[in-house]
Amino acid sequence: MLANENQVALVTGAGTGIGRAIAEKFAALGASVVVTDMNIQAAEETVKLLTNPAGNARHQALAMDVTDKASIAAVMEKVKKDYGHLDILDNNAGVSSMAHIADITEEDWDFNFNVNAKGVFLVTQAALPLMKEKGGRIVNTCSMAAVKPDPTLAHYTASKFAVLGFTKACALEFAQYKINVNCVCPGYVKTSMQDREKVWEAEMRGLTPEQVIEGYIANTPLGRLCYPEDVADVCGFLVSPEAKFLTGEAVNVAGGAQI
Repeated sequence: MLANENQVALVTGAGTGIGRAIAEKFAALGASVVVTDMNIQAAEETVKLLTNPAGNARHQALAMDVTDKASIAAVMEKVKKDYGHLDILDNNAGVSSMAHIADITEEDWDFNFNVNAKGVFLVTQAALPLMKEKGGRIVNTCSMAAVKPDPTLAHYTASKFAVLGFTKACALEFAQYKINVNCVCPGYVKTSMQDREKVWEAEMRGLTPEQVIEGYIANTPLGRLCYPEDVADVCGFLVSPEAKFLTGEAVNVAGGAQI
């Protein structure tokens, strides 16, 4: 469980996949969870899955575009009005595309950086006033790509290196406010994003999508794909009292695939 049953958590990109699993984990730990996503219907579906073990948690779904300052500000104002504070921020929203460096377009580069890097910055900056007084935890979803780059994901990799660096800088600056900042680096996660990526990679390498997945598993010492719940479990630890003395860390959740 969390340090107290009145904690409020906000998760971005929580309509599906890793974000949904993280929202479920935080709710199971006793937090009131603000589920945000560009797709409000998906966010509402996530809220329907959230448990309420403490009996007093108040979950809600809000539409938010992490690349739009006005959208972010509206959500933070709603959090302030409804809860008065924010204890946990999980910057999970992310995108990907795949191409060799010679074929990456400026639009591809900006798409990855706007969501993956600038989005983390904008949401963190907007959430800070709600977290400074009481302290709290920030967890950013980075990627195995930040520790083991892929030649077909240079733009995505660069955006995730930015998340890793930003995490460490925030850890240094926010320590004075008793805010711990860490990130998780998932490996080959079975999500809708992977469903798209395996098709792209298959086309680029002359393989079938099934062969691509077989390769992911073969490259993972623990012998299976990563699941959203694997990542959520680590995020749950990072916001728990047991992780009170961890900050500035990048935790690999990749079954050894990063080695």
